[in-house]
Amino acid sequence: MIALRAGSATDVGQVRSNNQDRLLEANPVFAVADGMGGAAAGEVASATAIEALQAWFAAIDAPTPDDLIRGAEKANRAVWDRAEANSEMRGMGTTLVALALVEAEKVAIANVGDSRLYAMHQGELRQVTEDHNLVAELVAEGRLSAEEAEFHPRRNIMTRALGVDPVVPVDLFLEDAEAGDRYLLCSDGLPREVKDDQIASILRRMSNPEEAAKELVDEANRKGGNDNITVVVVDVVDAEKDTVDATSVVPAVAPALETEERDESRASLRRPKLRGSKQESDDREPAPPKARLITLRVVAFVLVLLLLVAGGAVGVAWYARSGYFVGLRGQEITVFKGRPGGVLWWKPTVAQATITSTADIESRHVADLQAGVEEPSLGAANQFVTSLVIEKQQAETAALPPTTATTLPNPIAPATT
Repeated sequence: MIALRAGSATDVGQVRSNNQDRLLEANPVFAVADGMGGAAAGEVASATAIEALQAWFAAIDAPTPDDLIRGAEKANRAVWDRAEANSEMRGMGTTLVALALVEAEKVAIANVGDSRLYAMHQGELRQVTEDHNLVAELVAEGRLSAEEAEFHPRRNIMTRALGVDPVVPVDLFLEDAEAGDRYLLCSDGLPREVKDDQIASILRRMSNPEEAAKELVDEANRKGGNDNITVVVVDVVDAEKDTVDATSVVPAVAPALETEERDESRASLRRPKLRGSKQESDDREPAPPKARLITLRVVAFVLVLLLLVAGGAVGVAWYARSGYFVGLRGQEITVFKGRPGGVLWWKPTVAQATITSTADIESRHVADLQAGVEEPSLGAANQFVTSLVIEKQQAETAALPPTTATTLPNPIAPATT
């Protein structure tokens, strides 16, 4: 039978003046929330979400994957309701990534936003969750490379977060777990500064989860610390062999609450569980449905997508019409503007007709002209046509008696009708 043992660390970083991250260690559930919103609203959003999640699990003896989903939904509703009740907090939100031991050999992971969960199995690290932000979705669609995404100016635009709407979709992942596995929950302040291979190296090197968490935070600060950094490292251990009783870990919320608030939270976890009572049944009813509102974030997301599409269309149009090529129109050699064969719905157009036909050039050039010979300018295209005609006429002149003279016509004179 497995159990969980964890360690955590959080830091404001080198740039920000306040820490809008919150974390939860309340075995068998662990979480990280990264708040967003003006002034103190981000701190309020993340703290509200963590407190709601902790309160939900306090009355659950044997959590299930559905309990984790419901906990995230409760956290979302708590943030939404608090913002609705305080006009100065409207629009605040938070990410949430959470892990819970749900069966003897399984853990469930819930995710909303771009805080991440990594899993390390037999020394190999992989990202389990998917980032809910604009740039990550563009990468997933193949419209941006991972390298471009790293420095994209829109990488902070969130497409999903707790508290922005009354109802939010929650991603759920179910993982087989065995002793020796390690999970990392973190706000985006860690992967923004520390590459995945460096994260993996630290997790392999440091066996103590508390020390590993602190080293990851320190490394992110050394690399710049441009955002708050929060890390929870969760180890899967053999419950019978491990010398530390993983179920005895004291639940903690960080950054730390005031002492009396923290003591009250701990006491609440020891209250009798209201299993099967009407009070529990009412508490587990789904939040009352509300129509999903069009928010400023949705509008911004749509506008960004439209700008990207428009920019791509302009770029393709410029490329499609920026060059010239020499090709054939029937047997007539013609200078076209555009690209051979066209690009999407932009087809080449005739830039200049000539009086030159395939009979006026060496036959070996015909195949190239059928495919289209690109030239950087109209003048260069005209020179190319002239060179083809002169090549043919020089070959014919060389075959004539020395006294024979040949008059060379202008190969690019405009065609007459």
